[in-house]
Amino acid sequence: MQTQITRMRREIDEIPDAVDRLLSRCENDIAAVADAARALDPVFLMTVARGSSDHVCTYLKYASEILLGVPVASVGPSVASIYDSTLKLQQGLCLSVSQSGKSPDIVAMARNAGRDGAMTLALTNNAGSPLAEASAHTVDIQAGPELSVAATKTFVTSAVAGLWLLAEWDRNQALLAAIHALPQQLEAATRIDWPEVREAIGARSSLFTLGRGQALAVSNEAALKFKETCQLHAESYSSAEVLHGPVSIVEEGFPVLSFAAADAAEQALTDIADQISTKGAKVFATTDKVKSAACIDHVRTGHALTDPLSLIVSFYSMVEAFAASRGIDPDAPRHLNKVTETV
Repeated sequence: MQTQITRMRREIDEIPDAVDRLLSRCENDIAAVADAARALDPVFLMTVARGSSDHVCTYLKYASEILLGVPVASVGPSVASIYDSTLKLQQGLCLSVSQSGKSPDIVAMARNAGRDGAMTLALTNNAGSPLAEASAHTVDIQAGPELSVAATKTFVTSAVAGLWLLAEWDRNQALLAAIHALPQQLEAATRIDWPEVREAIGARSSLFTLGRGQALAVSNEAALKFKETCQLHAESYSSAEVLHGPVSIVEEGFPVLSFAAADAAEQALTDIADQISTKGAKVFATTDKVKSAACIDHVRTGHALTDPLSLIVSFYSMVEAFAASRGIDPDAPRHLNKVTETV
């Protein structure tokens, strides 16, 4: 029985306030970067990040390509930090995401991107960091101190900041309205913790997470958090890929957690979730369209591009409780530090 509130739990509960703080403090910064991006009219975006921040970039990749039609590619930071290669980045926008803004390889890639002709933007929780100094534009994600090793507030506020920029760039009023309604929606999401999912995982040592489109980003983030906080082997797949080999390891009761937004990919993911369920897996999905799989409680946010944010908040609530039930301190995962600085 959990008797002490973890830092991770407290930080999950702080997410709605952190997003509200971002929305109330950063309007001018977002508008300025959106104006600069609109003036540049980039033909591509490149992203630079690692870990949870890279999952933010996956989320923003789908948002950019769906919303703006601007393709996005992730560039390995070692291209700059180790190889010091020159890239053809004119008419491009380089987006770096790092909660600390300190990792030398991320900083090197941002610096080189500016040298090579890209407009550079940093999303960071440290506006005085080396990454901010290396970038032409910076948005402080306003998460406040995050002490638990597992990122929660910084993942969500980075994602909101990036999505807000894209919505402002596009002048998309429907999406902007959904973004500004997020604090209330995320507050509701913090109160969902999927006890049926925790029970189904039990003492098992392996599971799948699934997503499609922008929801794939939160599937990736969920798999990482299972490993970080629960010492549980979890693999994330697009629902379009899982039947191409990985499904072979599914056996009776194998846990599968499927993330679906209310968008054009929802039915495709639903169909795969139901197919895997008929093979004996214990499949859960954040959609009421499933027939064989189990629908789990979820908060819809009024826009398909913001739906994944409420889903990851509920996941964080679930995984923190699951880690505690296993006797693991999610604030201090073994072998990990809060800030990882790679070259």
